[in-house]
Amino acid sequence: MKSPEHPSAGRADVRIVAASPEAARQVADALRRRFAATEQRSYPVDDSGGTRLHLTVDTTHRPEPAQPWLVSSRSSGDARTQTDEI
Repeated sequence: MKSPEHPSAGRADVRIVAASPEAARQVADALRRRFAATEQRSYPVDDSGGTRLHLTVDTTHRPEPAQPWLVSSRSSGDARTQTDEI
């Protein structure tokens, strides 16, 4: 049997198997908060609905911090009062 290829130094291949795609995404999101990661690739496990998700994380770099929506949102420049505002 051929041994699997190893990822390059500072990287780790992660395989997640979960009962649902949402559960697998939650685990992948938790990893992405700690490590920079590649785009995830998902595959069905079988006809029961299970999901297998693969991603590669970079253990040498932290991901860029996500900005809160209030900081990252931009004003439309329209300062008019909205109809539901008093």
